[in-house]
Amino acid sequence: MASENIIKQKEEEVKALAEKFKEAKVILLTDYRGINVTDVTTLRKDLRNVNAEYRVIKNNITKRALNLNGENGLDSLLEGPTAVMISNDDYLEPAKVIYNFTKKNDFYKIKGGIIDGKVMTAEEIITIAKLPSRQELLGMLAGGLLGSISKLAVALSEVSKQKENA
Repeated sequence: MASENIIKQKEEEVKALAEKFKEAKVILLTDYRGINVTDVTTLRKDLRNVNAEYRVIKNNITKRALNLNGENGLDSLLEGPTAVMISNDDYLEPAKVIYNFTKKNDFYKIKGGIIDGKVMTAEEIITIAKLPSRQELLGMLAGGLLGSISKLAVALSEVSKQKENA
C-alpha cells in the first residue's frame, strides 16, 4: 500500500492540475506514440511560442483532475500514451500547431479535448484548427473592403467624367 505522503503528494498534484484545467481555454489530448525526442522538443517549442503548455501526465491523474472539475466526457480517451496540451490564452493557435504537427507525423493523433468548456471530438478540433487565424480573417476583411472602395472610386470617377462631357 502506498504511504500517506505519496497519497497526499498525488492528491496535491491532482488539485493543481484541476485548477489549471479550470482556467484553461483549451485542453487537447493527443496520442504521442511513434514520435522521437527531436520532434517532441520542436512541438513543445512551437507550443510555447503560442503560450501553450505540453505535458505527459499519467492518465489516472488527468482523469481525476478532469472529474474534480465535473468533466468526465474525456474518460474514454484516457487510454494508452496520452499527452496533454493546455492553453489559457487562445484555443485556435495551439490547435493549429498540434494539427500541423499531426500532418507531419503520421503516428501522432489528436484524441479529443475541451475548448471553452465544451467537450469536442478529434474531428471537431481538426475543423477548428483548419479555420483561418484572426490576423488572416482581418486581412481578408481589409482586402475585401479595399477592393469595394476602389471599385466605388472608379465608378464615381466615371460618373463625374460623363457629367463633364455632357
